[in-house]
Amino acid sequence: MIQLHDKQFVPFISAAEIDKTIAGMAQQIEADTNNEVPVFVGVLNGAFMFLSDLMKHYKKPCEVSFVKLASYEGTQSTNTVKQLVGLDKNVEGRTVIIVEDIVDTGNTVVELVKMFEGRGVKQLKIASLFFKPEAYKKDIKLNYTGFSIPNKFIVGYGLDYDGLGRNIPEIYQLK
Repeated sequence: MIQLHDKQFVPFISAAEIDKTIAGMAQQIEADTNNEVPVFVGVLNGAFMFLSDLMKHYKKPCEVSFVKLASYEGTQSTNTVKQLVGLDKNVEGRTVIIVEDIVDTGNTVVELVKMFEGRGVKQLKIASLFFKPEAYKKDIKLNYTGFSIPNKFIVGYGLDYDGLGRNIPEIYQLK
């Protein structure tokens, strides 16, 4: 068990399970993109570890960029998404793979899809390491998901609780 601020968290998913799942996701994306050079767009701050490890397993040529959005305060979604850093890459005619740490309500996914509308993207795909199907209420398809998890708050592997826990190599859930 670990303590972050005023909350306690218990072990949930090991670092080894995470790595194995990401390796499988990378292989699936490689197979789907054929001989294209996709642009992976990591959503900061939470997806930095996932994107880094995904790139270690992805064996074909690709490009990487980042955007920064915010939608959480403490353990709750604010139901509003703020764009803090925008896309700095021309993606016209390219396959873009959005790399998210976690998808729960889907509000961030909606905002990300809007961000790419009108940019001439060949195809837009979404990869999320963690997915909360109980919380997801949107019609946007997630193309690649690593773990379907219960609607409980998690930390570690890039995900935080009020700034703490991003550096933990495994996943813990709220006790």
